[in-house]
Amino acid sequence: MLEQSKSVQHLSSINVRDEWATPKNRFDYVVENYNVTPLLDVCATFLNRKCALFYSKQDSGLEKNWVHTWWMNPPYSEISTWMKYAYEQHLKHNVTGVALIYSKTDTRYWHDYVEGKAEVHFIKGRIKFLDEFGKQSKNSAPYPSCYVIWRSE
Repeated sequence: MLEQSKSVQHLSSINVRDEWATPKNRFDYVVENYNVTPLLDVCATFLNRKCALFYSKQDSGLEKNWVHTWWMNPPYSEISTWMKYAYEQHLKHNVTGVALIYSKTDTRYWHDYVEGKAEVHFIKGRIKFLDEFGKQSKNSAPYPSCYVIWRSE
């Protein structure tokens, strides 16, 4: 029988939750350094939204048109679905959009909707996201992250 590597053991112990909010300084960094001003947060709650306009889980952002420059920190349990929709909304409305995601460059969605289609800015270190109450996690994210920016023409 093969012994599991420590990294495989670590990955199997990760508790994946979708309710992790973006720290304000990460959002502000994108605005200040990459010449984007999101007006719409496409998957947020009232408490963790980064923009005055936002879609909550109840609003079902995947059923809305994203016609304003948008921000997205998607639920990771449905990342492929959100990345596909984000790319489609960018094309359909010729709008700039920003996604904060894990930098998993080996995934299908990365190659279908990011690679060669968007700017990618890798983040040094691991993010400490905020919980549903706005408190910073004591642990860093289990994967490196990046900003993906689809630019309008």
